[in-house]
Amino acid sequence: MAESDEGSNESDESDESSKMREKLLRSERDNRYLRKDSDQRKVLEEVFDRSTLLAVEALIARKDLRELYGVVNSGKEARVYYGLDGEGIPVAVKIYLISASDFRKRMGYIAGDRRFGKLPSGSRDTIYLWTRKEFKNLQLADYAGVRVPKPHAFLKNILVMEYIGAPPQPAPTFAESEVDDEDYEWSFKTIRALWKKAKMVHADLSEFNVFKTAKGPVLFDMGSAVLSSHPQAEDYLRRDVANMVRFFRKRGITGKDSDEWLGEILK
Repeated sequence: MAESDEGSNESDESDESSKMREKLLRSERDNRYLRKDSDQRKVLEEVFDRSTLLAVEALIARKDLRELYGVVNSGKEARVYYGLDGEGIPVAVKIYLISASDFRKRMGYIAGDRRFGKLPSGSRDTIYLWTRKEFKNLQLADYAGVRVPKPHAFLKNILVMEYIGAPPQPAPTFAESEVDDEDYEWSFKTIRALWKKAKMVHADLSEFNVFKTAKGPVLFDMGSAVLSSHPQAEDYLRRDVANMVRFFRKRGITGKDSDEWLGEILK
């Protein structure tokens, strides 16, 4: 009898997962804000494996999430969805692709971080750790007063955070916007605040991971960020500074060169 009940429970879970999958796939197909790619169905199946579906259901059960709608941003490693939290407030739901082989290239951003112990051996565990790392990085930055999407929750390969933009549209990035001297000053003030107050460096900073909003810029994509104690932290800091100097020069906004800004930040 017990075996029969267990089999019934597994069947119920399978049915619920199938329903969730179909709901999400239907939302993907119907949502007019979905950014199409040439291999849409394959990517959807990579995102919505059984483990991810169960994690979505668990977040709903915990009331960290109520609804999940269409994609608002898509990359090689993750897709970001528009959703609602348990109180109906818009949230961004970032789901890392379980099959993303590029995560092997990310190990350097994890190794040397004192917050994490033994490095994971498998890609799935690496992705789970990366998700937790981004959540903690967002917390550290937020606590230090750096404007980032406020982190709400995470589970396995799913990160729930504040939605930046006018749902379902995300806010434009610096790369998609006109920028000015205030944006220039904000960028280097933020790099310095991360380094001095959060004891962290973004490590992948560019014009593509800063939102421009009416209330000011917002820094995002914090998965690569490392503590200032990381062996390569200053190298990453130098690269971040150089990237932003290059971007603003390309837009006709000049000031200190990379070495001058680096010296200012490190002093």
